[in-house]
Amino acid sequence: MQSLLAIEWLKLKRYRTFWILIGCFTFLLAAWNYGISGGVLKLGAGDVNILNQAYTFSHVWENLGFWTSFFVIFLSILIIIITTNEYQFRTNRQNIIDGWSRLEFYHAKWIVVLVLSILTTLYVFLLGMVFGGSYGSFSEFPGNIEKLFYAFITTINYFGFSLLVAILFKRSGISIGIFFLYNMIIETLLKNLINWKLDFKAGNYLPLQSSDELLPFPLMDMAKAMLNIKDAPPTLSYIITSLVWICLYYLIGRRVLMRRDW
Repeated sequence: MQSLLAIEWLKLKRYRTFWILIGCFTFLLAAWNYGISGGVLKLGAGDVNILNQAYTFSHVWENLGFWTSFFVIFLSILIIIITTNEYQFRTNRQNIIDGWSRLEFYHAKWIVVLVLSILTTLYVFLLGMVFGGSYGSFSEFPGNIEKLFYAFITTINYFGFSLLVAILFKRSGISIGIFFLYNMIIETLLKNLINWKLDFKAGNYLPLQSSDELLPFPLMDMAKAMLNIKDAPPTLSYIITSLVWICLYYLIGRRVLMRRDW
């Protein structure tokens, strides 16, 4: 595992696009939440800003997790680009010539997915500590820190889906287009159609939506808490469904990679 990760790092450390997309995610996630907490977006009268309550330790984890599910798209694009580059520049074949098996090549990409997910979660944790300490009290720590685990599942779900799309289509432009088409249009339409046709909200269990349901817009939870509305989502079912989808991404990608000509 360490040798696979070391080789992947050699490919990435001088790749400018890698650092640009990492920088976009890192800067924009922090800047967006700083802007909201600083009053760029405001909800309330006078000097009162209800949105600030989303940055106390009681709500900061689900709030940052919710916004992470948007900005993590930068890293999803990164996964697509570094995978499709292997096909474009024939480095996948060079890896095999150098002694890798196809499975080792595939696992190297999944190691990148896992490491990026861990680093993303750690970054969200650091932001949570900064915002939580600034707008609340450390005596409230850790708050609902289990939501940080939900953010981890969300990142793996998005990255694993991106990797599968890249392996299926092999070209960066097509893969990125299909990723955005599915994420922003197809899945939303399918979700609404399925939930409209069925009494049971089966549309919430679609691939990316299943992990998005773990981190709904935090103000909705705050409003329900203030109104004493008991409407706890089936969190465990969304966790299990997300993990099942992640396993399917792995198995489908592995099958395609092992059977396809290189």
